[in-house]
Amino acid sequence: MDHVSPPGRPAALRLGSVAPDFTADTTQGRVRFHDWIGDAWAILFSHPDDFTPVCTTELAEVARLAPEFARRGVKVIGLSANDVASHRAWIDDIHDIGGVPLRFPIIGDPDRTVAMLYDMLDALDPTNRDAAGVPFTVRDVFVIDPKKLIRLKLSYPASTGRHFAEILRAIDSLQLGDAHRVTTPANWQPGDEVIVHPAVADAEAAQLFPGFRTVRPYLRYTPDPRGAP
Repeated sequence: MDHVSPPGRPAALRLGSVAPDFTADTTQGRVRFHDWIGDAWAILFSHPDDFTPVCTTELAEVARLAPEFARRGVKVIGLSANDVASHRAWIDDIHDIGGVPLRFPIIGDPDRTVAMLYDMLDALDPTNRDAAGVPFTVRDVFVIDPKKLIRLKLSYPASTGRHFAEILRAIDSLQLGDAHRVTTPANWQPGDEVIVHPAVADAEAAQLFPGFRTVRPYLRYTPDPRGAP
């Protein structure tokens, strides 16, 4: 496996950073990550190990939600710290348990190359190590936009499965904000009111969002520009 960044300690992956590119073997062949993303949005999500209970339920859920990701123009790619042959055997279990086919690729990362590149290793839990003492990969999520920028990152401990409906909700918010000059309030769901972006002056807001309501000078609400879901 090779990647474009030099080996060693990864650069800080902040929101707005370019997602590191890499080449890796997957269950659907060898991919160059940026080429694989193309002009789409993408999710890269990692797993500590194959044939583990929480990971299996997560992959089955993402397979079930495949139409929702596709509807948003989001490509999904998984990663686990095992080789591709192990992943392919594991997929049979995932199909059987989830009852739906898994159609997205899973990266083989037995030497933790991509995990290290994305700083996915568990430095907190001393029990979360392989036989050689190498930290396991944690449950990270990176949402990457078509410009290859990291727009969202989440880290979960190995014991806690992810809430993929929340990840979809966050993607809805990001895509809405890119299309319109709005932000989303706490607990927002598609179709709820949104917040006029603070950088939009009232005069411009009146043109963009007729009838917006002001709660405070810095807090102005308007209906979801996309309407009800």
